[in-house]
Amino acid sequence: MNVLSAAAVVDIAGIGIGPANLSLAALAQPKPGLTATFFERSSEFQWHAGMMVPDAMLQVHYLKDLVSLVDPSNPLSFLAYLAKQKQLLSFINANFDQVLRREFNQYYRWACTQLPNLHFNSEVRSVEFENGLFLLKGDTWVQPARNLVLGTGQQPSIPAFARPHLGDTLFHSSQYMTRKRSLKDKRVVVIGGGQTGAEIIQHLLSDTSALPASVTWVSRRWNFSPLDESPFTNELYTPQYSDHFFAQPEAVRQSLLVEQKLASDGISQSLLQSIYRRLYELKHVLHHPCKIRLLPGRELTAVQQRPHHWSLSLVHGHSHVQEELSADMAVLCTGYAYQMPECLGAIEPRITRRNGEYVFNQDYSVQWDGPQGSAIYVQNAARSQKGIADPNLGLIPWRCANILNSVSGQALYDLDEPEAFVQWAPSAAFDEVSDARFDRLTALAN
Repeated sequence: MNVLSAAAVVDIAGIGIGPANLSLAALAQPKPGLTATFFERSSEFQWHAGMMVPDAMLQVHYLKDLVSLVDPSNPLSFLAYLAKQKQLLSFINANFDQVLRREFNQYYRWACTQLPNLHFNSEVRSVEFENGLFLLKGDTWVQPARNLVLGTGQQPSIPAFARPHLGDTLFHSSQYMTRKRSLKDKRVVVIGGGQTGAEIIQHLLSDTSALPASVTWVSRRWNFSPLDESPFTNELYTPQYSDHFFAQPEAVRQSLLVEQKLASDGISQSLLQSIYRRLYELKHVLHHPCKIRLLPGRELTAVQQRPHHWSLSLVHGHSHVQEELSADMAVLCTGYAYQMPECLGAIEPRITRRNGEYVFNQDYSVQWDGPQGSAIYVQNAARSQKGIADPNLGLIPWRCANILNSVSGQALYDLDEPEAFVQWAPSAAFDEVSDARFDRLTALAN
């Protein structure tokens, strides 16, 4: 990036360039009079590079891209990308049930080349707030902005007892593709029964000539359960449900998140079937000596380093019996958690917290003690307040359109949704929500 020491004031300055802020940039581009710029410390766009296993598939529909849900005519849609690459007809003829994650990553990287206001290799060292403006400071530049959008994504969540042992043979799944090595005749343990764990299990078992001596798959869940992709479950990934969820008391929201676990964190049915068929092939057709164990209902409680291996302690959920595993390599598919970027410095304590979480407004800004008109928006950090759709790719364009409407004070994007098939709230409350949405849109339009 080549920025002068003091750049012109922009309406939006974004920190982090992942799918969320990339969507925001794509939707902001065609809106005249709205200025936005985005900063990323990495040298290029990276989307879970350490988990880009060859056959990993996207878990959402390909139309849930950067823009299509709110602006299907936008030139940065996935279909526009396919057309630009001269592969749209072939894509249609292939009749994919799911899209390769690698192809969607290529689409994201292509979109980056179409947006001149994305600045890679530009780490924001600090953010200050002076005279009604956010000042983003890099090594040699300062960017003033009226509003701040944080899109730095979530960070690996690792059990505290495992952190001191992280290294080449015990690591988080986010580093799998960079840390994996020849595992032939090794003992491998995968901790975590979600989609990521399943993708790694499939990859470990894919090459018959290089199979480990043993592969053990551990999960706290009581089975290796599929993602619920039924139509009415997918209604949880709609703007109407997000609004309904946001209006619920905290205790109700927490209960709903538990109930909806497999609507967001289950394993794709096709992947489960592929793994099961591979297990059948290895055992009954090839009679391969690789020892494969599936251990649901266990929780990892401790890690100890032995002279030549890892000792992993498990506790069985029903019986509370302790079990010990020996491993030459252990992969922790233990998920992610949001962490506010360190560069916020003195601004971070000014943000309102409740039970350790930032308090969100309807427009995805967080409550803080700054003046009106100077907002801090946070992407992908409101799951407990906005619902399971928040960290999912599906509603990113809708969220970004909400942010742009809020920043501009205008209805840049029409977000008035039709009545949903499912009426989540009681009739009176539903009518009040509908009236409030109508009043808000009317105010923005005037």
